[in-house]
Amino acid sequence: MDMYIQPEYEVVRREDRCIACRVCERQCANLVHSFDPETGKMQADDSKCVNCHRCVCLCPTHALKIVKSDDTYRQNANWDGQTINEVYKQANAGGVLLSSMGNPKPFPVFWDKMLVNASQVTNPPIDPLREPMETQLYLGKRTVKIERDERGRIKNTLPPQLKLSAPIMFSAMSYGSISYNAHEALARAAEELGIYYNTGEGGLHKDFYKYGKNTIVQVASGRFGVFKDYLETAAAIEIKMGQGAKPGIGGHLPGAKISADVSETRMIPEGVDAISPAPHHDIYSIEDLRQLVYSLKEATEYKKPVIVKIAAVHNVAAIASGIARSGADIIAIDGYRGGTGAAPTRIRDNVGIPVELALAEVDARLREEGIRDEVSIVVGGSVRSSADVVKAIALGADACYIGTAALLALGCHLCRTCHEGKCNWGIATQRPDLVKRLNPDIGYKRLVNLVTAWNHEIQEMMGGMGINSVEALRGNRLMLRGIGLTDTELRILGIKYAGESL
Repeated sequence: MDMYIQPEYEVVRREDRCIACRVCERQCANLVHSFDPETGKMQADDSKCVNCHRCVCLCPTHALKIVKSDDTYRQNANWDGQTINEVYKQANAGGVLLSSMGNPKPFPVFWDKMLVNASQVTNPPIDPLREPMETQLYLGKRTVKIERDERGRIKNTLPPQLKLSAPIMFSAMSYGSISYNAHEALARAAEELGIYYNTGEGGLHKDFYKYGKNTIVQVASGRFGVFKDYLETAAAIEIKMGQGAKPGIGGHLPGAKISADVSETRMIPEGVDAISPAPHHDIYSIEDLRQLVYSLKEATEYKKPVIVKIAAVHNVAAIASGIARSGADIIAIDGYRGGTGAAPTRIRDNVGIPVELALAEVDARLREEGIRDEVSIVVGGSVRSSADVVKAIALGADACYIGTAALLALGCHLCRTCHEGKCNWGIATQRPDLVKRLNPDIGYKRLVNLVTAWNHEIQEMMGGMGINSVEALRGNRLMLRGIGLTDTELRILGIKYAGESL
């Protein structure tokens, strides 16, 4: 007999407000709400609720709210309710637990344990409203010799670069994992902002080739959707070696999400699970990686920078050193709180390390070896605000990837059931009736607003530090101070404790 598990959430309906308009019923893809013709009232099946808040937001009389169930097991500090329920689920079904979005465990958030320094007198602050403040930057190799032509003018021998108006890009989210409308919103926002969005490992829909100048395409282990036109259209190519939410394993897109359009774009059968292998079966060493890097450069006539994306793991600094010597132009590091469309719960919640520590180690290692300018560094994995971006750059990043924050701007409510394909907000779904709920005309404007707001805040924070350019902030750890950190954490981050003099 299957063990009964109490629903995690309960739907609370105020009968004095409910007018039985049935909006909640029509809006819920999980079939939580239903109308009882005998009583003339609405009912709710709590066991199906994922707390996406669609019904709460759209109820015209504000009659609904979702609350966490107060049903509890006997108190036990070691065996909490979630752990017990997960054992029951696996005993009932015999399967691997799957989860979406990022790691929700109460591990330390190191962004929140770092404070930013400010200028006062000897190094006065800068007013970004009245004085120049440079947030434009370039990503790519910087190690070039200055050469002049016969007239003494400097030749442009700089390798291919990505030009960004702000130190922010939209991270890899594949078509299939997220909807057509979500991809369109990301692409249009990237174009308007002068930044880039990443296709993820799902190929590039034919309708979005026109955004190629603002597109980063991925080459992952499954090689989904990879062919000549795909590579040539992009501004840059990213080799995905790892992902923060699931280091050491491959990707998995359920067959229910592989519609005809997704099938065509990914070049795989419709309705069949898309499983990418854990390793690239042609990469088992840095030498193998170097061969792929130069194969991609050769295929695109050395016109596009190549990015190598890795998960943040314990030996990340040594890995990054090898990648910098492989010929890659940019290293992307994804931390353990990075989002995902689907991952085994145990992997998502227990594997990898914080991106803050990984970034500090990588930047320090590359500087020690004298090869920091061989590559740019981009970091992601729960970059939640402009303050996180500023701290990341001060720790050594050139720019940041944002994924979950971008989805929140589109309407995501972090219900963490992306893998089920029933996203009520039209983001992580391929069901046409749900996809149309996300209006890309509105979505892309919200993304533009978000990045614009963050860019203004970045300028304000830099101005407060007396710094007038992102480049001057990069790796400037004197601008950071730690609070609530151990000596080991301070050493890895390379910063002083708050109140400690130089």
